[in-house]
Amino acid sequence: MIKAAGVDEVTDATFDAEVSKAALPVLVEFTADWCGPCRQIAPVLSALAAEEADRLKIVQLDVDTNPETAAKYGVLSMPTLMVFRSGEPVKAMVGARPKRRLLQELEDVI
Repeated sequence: MIKAAGVDEVTDATFDAEVSKAALPVLVEFTADWCGPCRQIAPVLSALAAEEADRLKIVQLDVDTNPETAAKYGVLSMPTLMVFRSGEPVKAMVGARPKRRLLQELEDVI
């Protein structure tokens, strides 16, 4: 998995505890080793994790090693970015994007 610095990894086993029970909204990146755009967005997620830590938790889930969670939320394309609030998905976006655009798209959920 392409690890974004400062972004925790979650698994099928830890997803509920890390995402559903989080106090802040959680941005989950559904990612995979073979995903080119996932490499492009990793530095964007690292920057957001540092800058928005008080408003947003960011985690990554490798879909190849954690297929249950990906299937549960109907994730078919990588990267899929999904925002969860109180354990429920409130927004989904597919594909890499620049930091400014991602922040604009997140404004209504964080």
